[in-house]
Amino acid sequence: MCYDIKIENIQDYQRYLFREECSSGTIEKYVRDVRGFYSWLAGREADKEHASAWKDFLIDSGYAPVTINSMLSAINRFFYFMGWEECRVKFLHIQRKTFRDSSRELTQHEYKKLVRTAQNSGKARLALLLETICGTGIRVSEVKYITVEAVRRERADISLKGKIRTILLPHKLCKKLLQYAKKNSYTSGEIFITKNGKSLSRCQIWKEMKNLCDDAGVEASKVFPHNLRHVFATVFYEVCKDIVKLADILGHSSIETTRIYLISTGKEHIHQLEQMRLVS
Repeated sequence: MCYDIKIENIQDYQRYLFREECSSGTIEKYVRDVRGFYSWLAGREADKEHASAWKDFLIDSGYAPVTINSMLSAINRFFYFMGWEECRVKFLHIQRKTFRDSSRELTQHEYKKLVRTAQNSGKARLALLLETICGTGIRVSEVKYITVEAVRRERADISLKGKIRTILLPHKLCKKLLQYAKKNSYTSGEIFITKNGKSLSRCQIWKEMKNLCDDAGVEASKVFPHNLRHVFATVFYEVCKDIVKLADILGHSSIETTRIYLISTGKEHIHQLEQMRLVS
């Protein structure tokens, strides 16, 4: 069998992912990874041997194991789409972590510094966006579901991957969102939009958050939308200790995924070891 990849195959793959109702972020990433594999092949066949060689190339290039597995997931799904399942490669085995890297962990204190800095800089939309993501645990791709109508109901129905889940919006947050909407003459539809009335893109939100870092005195490596979900998850679990409920709120289909959000930092892990007093 011939395993030649053509540009039109990648375009067809993109349309397939859309039909499968993958999120826009997932589609963008998977297509980008397959294009990267296609470029690396440089005209060679996308057979099992070359797919494995690409995995070795990613390892040698210093990519993190989690990143490599996400890229392998993209091409394995592409192989499934093409009917080339014999070309699929195994994922790297990653030992379960017992603690997170504290250098990338955003604390509550740092989150509040970011909000305060945005407010003091006259960036009302960004400050409110930070509070909305962190106060509800929504994904950055779900910001579009925060509408005037949803805020008035104090609940948002979020549709993703064929599933619908309802997010309750804190009363205090709704009050701030309605005040912001009124000030900007938004009577319906999305609240977080550009001057041209378009939805804020993932890249734009990311960039605006990164631009706060220096003034807020927070390491840029800690500041990205997904980390706000981690802050929400950590605080929620500290309050209610209900991982099943937390999984439902975050939209996780597996408790194991939620568990990852609750792993303590290396600093906390060291503190726990010290408390054991096993070393004299």
